[in-house]
Amino acid sequence: MDINGKIIQLLGVTTGQGKNGPWKKQDFILETGDAYPKKVCIAVWGDKIDMSQFRIGDPVQVSFDVESREYNGRWYTDVKAWKVVGQGQGSIDGPAPAFSGPIDQMPEDDLPF
Repeated sequence: MDINGKIIQLLGVTTGQGKNGPWKKQDFILETGDAYPKKVCIAVWGDKIDMSQFRIGDPVQVSFDVESREYNGRWYTDVKAWKVVGQGQGSIDGPAPAFSGPIDQMPEDDLPF
């Protein structure tokens, strides 16, 4: 699933030790741009996504999974991001912009070929 919105809060990094070893998680709050904006708390687990490259107010597109689990008779639901792409400034992981100036002003490459 995908959702678009802007980051309104970056929460602190939480770490711990589980039966499979150490873990790390960071939550952030996303606000949708709908007529009636919704706020969604989204978790980023491990080192897959570097949230330090984002700031409060950044528009992003988040790809995520929703997962529920039962513990002691109660149900808990997580929204886990697996991809976060900045909007407006281009993709965080996207290619470098192409050179659009005159051909005689192209930057010189230091490549040996």
